[in-house]
Amino acid sequence: MPNTSTIVAATVGTVATGFLAYAIYFDHRRRTDPNFRKALKKESKRQARAAKEEAQAHTIKQRETIKAAVAEAKEEGFPTDVEEREQYFMQEVARGEGLSGEGTDNFEAAFCFYKALKVYPQPSDLISIYDKTVPKPVLDLLAEMIAADSELKVGPFSGGSPGSDSGIPGVGLD
Repeated sequence: MPNTSTIVAATVGTVATGFLAYAIYFDHRRRTDPNFRKALKKESKRQARAAKEEAQAHTIKQRETIKAAVAEAKEEGFPTDVEEREQYFMQEVARGEGLSGEGTDNFEAAFCFYKALKVYPQPSDLISIYDKTVPKPVLDLLAEMIAADSELKVGPFSGGSPGSDSGIPGVGLD
């Protein structure tokens, strides 16, 4: 009677041989059959198109989420008293730094930085600081939030190229 290790070795050998035979067959067919090559190219193009459409849908969904978050922040309102604004600013920057440091929730981190930017007296100065300290994925989301908020006046951007006073922040546009 054959022992268990012999049966297992024979089974593994048979499966490996079958896999190798299929790989050789697939390679031979790929090299010689023009219809098979066309089908492979067609499938590859279909997968690339599906991935592109999925990426576009994700981008659209992200923009809608950003617009909704900006609208929600406007609806909640921001502190008006100087001391409250300062405390709110420090709280949101601390939360944003913590979240961006973890790297787990870039959207929430960018949203915290956006809220801090809304109460800061000189937004263009704060944007130049963010540009140097905030990770790029968070900075890109923040730039989209700034673009979605028509009420946020960033003014001339001092951190850009010399003589550039277009008023367009240079964050995330590398």
